[in-house]
Amino acid sequence: MHLKNKFDTGKFAILAEMLPPKGVNVSAMVNSASRIRNAVDAFLVPEMGNAVMRMSSLGGAMILQSKGLETIMQVNCRDRNRIALQADLLAAYGCGIINVMGVAGEDPSLGDHHQTKAVHDIDLMTLYKAIADLQTGKDLAGNELFGAPAFTVGGSVNARATGEELDQAIGRLNEKMATGVEFFIAPPVFDVSAFAAFAEKIDLAKTHVIPTVMLLKSVGMARYLDRHLNITVSQDLIKRMMRAPDKTTESLAIAVETTKAIKEAGFAGVLISAMGWEDKLQKLMDMI
Repeated sequence: MHLKNKFDTGKFAILAEMLPPKGVNVSAMVNSASRIRNAVDAFLVPEMGNAVMRMSSLGGAMILQSKGLETIMQVNCRDRNRIALQADLLAAYGCGIINVMGVAGEDPSLGDHHQTKAVHDIDLMTLYKAIADLQTGKDLAGNELFGAPAFTVGGSVNARATGEELDQAIGRLNEKMATGVEFFIAPPVFDVSAFAAFAEKIDLAKTHVIPTVMLLKSVGMARYLDRHLNITVSQDLIKRMMRAPDKTTESLAIAVETTKAIKEAGFAGVLISAMGWEDKLQKLMDMI
């Protein structure tokens, strides 16, 4: 069942992030994805997250699609101009990639090529317009296409925002939906109540929001997320990780419990972010 069919029928979708390699050896990516192919609805392939150079999302998604795996290709405003972005979208659809997600891209100063100049020829909303135009059979310049794509389009939403920032996040979500965005990836969460204010302001039955569940690899990681990245990790959860004799198993158990809570809260699905623990995904899916 395609991802769009999951949304249309109200069934809970399970996505897994699958990072392309920094190089050309794709065996680990392909093997990790293949082992859980029957448990995952689609694999989100990031486009050089944190501005770190690696194989493109288009390349990674094409490789997984060639193995019969459904993917979500990220499209990044930072690295390409409007011509290249549209060309990649057409190439993706021609290769069987039917799900795309627009992202603005982090500043290159955060990555591993500090002298890089960001492109940002178009902003994120113009990118969504470009996707919508392509689906009507025209490019951004108004030229006719020989065959039009039909994408399921995704975006991001800050579901942990509060107060005035929450109103702004809802406003941006509505703007994206008006351009044709059909699903939204939300930030990592370990306590679904952190999204309660957001969930009260939207209709989760009609707005397909997919929170991210990140695997906690250590107590140190849990503390770093809580202190520096505005991702709430409770002291009870940190103490639970500290007491656990097998921290890997405990981390997977926390991910399973969080996934269950997300489903019970009425969200459309979950995105599993393995953070380098892709080899643990098969065990996690068995537990889920």
